[in-house]
Order: sequence, then C-alpha cells, then structure tokens
Amino acid sequence: MFAKFTNFLGEVKGELRKAKWPWESDPKVKGFRKYKELIDSTVVVLIAVILLAGFVQFWDFLLVLVVNFLNGLGH
Repeated sequence: MFAKFTNFLGEVKGELRKAKWPWESDPKVKGFRKYKELIDSTVVVLIAVILLAGFVQFWDFLLVLVVNFLNGLGH
C-alpha cells in the first residue's frame, strides 16, 4: 500500500510540472507584476459571480412577487 501511495505522489508531481501556472516564471519579475495573469483571472471570476448572483436575485425576487400575487387571488 505504501508503494502505491509513493507511486501516486510521484505521478502527481510529474503532472504538476507539466501544468502552466498562472504566474510569471521569469525570476526577474517581482511584486504584483509576477501575478498579473492570476489577478486578472480572479477579477474576471469575481465579476462573473457578482453578475450571476444579481441575475439569480432578480429572478428570485420576480418569482416571489408572482407567487405571492397568485396566492392572493385564492383568498
């Protein structure tokens, strides 16, 4: 079992070396500029999440009004 786990970790390490990481690999680049791609991607994801949350909230509010209106008709 220990050999399988060690083999698994070795394969994971090899795959992670193949990955393209979202920060600059040039050692001359310092500070926030090193993480420009990571920061840009994070901002895009946050904007998308905020827009999606607004869309869902709008439709939730609208459907609550419709359901409350229809319930009021039955009384």
